[in-house]
Amino acid sequence: MNDLFEKINKDPTLRVVRVAKEQGFYPYFKPLSTTEGTEVVIDGKRLIMIGSNNYLGLTTHPAVREAAIDAIAEYGTSCTGSRFLNGTLEIHKELERRLATFLGKEAALIFGTGYQANLGALTALLGKDDVAIADKEIHASLVDALNMAGCKLKRYRHNDLPDLERLLQENEDASKMVIMDGVYSMGGDLAPLTEITDLAKKYNARVYLDDAHGIGVMGEGGRGTHFHFNRVNEVDIVMGTFSKSFASLGGVVAGNKDVIEYIQHKARSLIFSASMPPANVATVMACLDIIEADPDYPKRVHSNSAKVRDALRSMGFDCGESVTPVVPVIIGSDMNTVFAWRACFDAGIYVNPVLPPGVPPNKSLLRTSYMATHTNEQLDRVIEAFRIVGTKTGLISN
Repeated sequence: MNDLFEKINKDPTLRVVRVAKEQGFYPYFKPLSTTEGTEVVIDGKRLIMIGSNNYLGLTTHPAVREAAIDAIAEYGTSCTGSRFLNGTLEIHKELERRLATFLGKEAALIFGTGYQANLGALTALLGKDDVAIADKEIHASLVDALNMAGCKLKRYRHNDLPDLERLLQENEDASKMVIMDGVYSMGGDLAPLTEITDLAKKYNARVYLDDAHGIGVMGEGGRGTHFHFNRVNEVDIVMGTFSKSFASLGGVVAGNKDVIEYIQHKARSLIFSASMPPANVATVMACLDIIEADPDYPKRVHSNSAKVRDALRSMGFDCGESVTPVVPVIIGSDMNTVFAWRACFDAGIYVNPVLPPGVPPNKSLLRTSYMATHTNEQLDRVIEAFRIVGTKTGLISN
């Protein structure tokens, strides 16, 4: 009789993990001893944080913290129910109204996480008779949502417009949706949204934009990649998360009011999950207040990331097609990537080593990302640390 857990003992992953831990090269699940600002403390060591999605640096903003505390004082810690039943507060509705305006759409709907937002929207909208045409590098939550939806899934090569058009032609008579990220979370590159939306219109396809890493960063005032490309009306549904620029937890989908109302009554991840806690909702609204009052926040994060990206490229590092605050250092070898991560850690820099399946085979990288609140002195230290690490590990020649 087979034991279900027998496969755990045979799985090679755990053996690799245990060896990596013993040798001090295990880079994951490291607890932070401080808040996730521009610097963190891990195992008693202070490091400059360049591995965060806290692009605007608002997790430590006094007004954001105060808003969360005030919300707990007024509403308590939880709603203890789903949005469908007892879990909707007026502040949920207020945030949805504000986000719809911010994202340039008629209506918006918030979820407990960004993962749930993608899951809920796509499983509500797509079924076995529909076709999803998706970029090969979309986020894992989108892949899971599309598989769960049971639709026909077609993948086009990353940002490859001729390949996208080929799939649109092959499915010309089907009801279909084109799905892409706005900012790709590992490569830091953008979807060519102008051309994608033109092709979608030509072949009568709807457009779904996962802008988790774009909202708060791209476009005038951080209103998203669809604003950056002036394609607000051409994108049918915009999805965003609050766990990045908005210093909180949760997700949102925005679009036509009838579409959003349909999702609201069909999305199982909304109906069967507890709603966003009041403190998280208030945090997002406080971040909106700050961004709307000071639209230069996105400009500062782009300026900071450009400074480091330009310096890394001038040293000979491969930063791919990045044009956003996500700046990869592409290494290729899994082993060399882990060694480089450890060297960065020892040099006082926190980065994220990303190995397959997070990236394609032989495309392992260090994912770095920058905040609007990084100081020039911190960025200079990052640049010098990469010069030392690159030389030490042989990734650059000098």
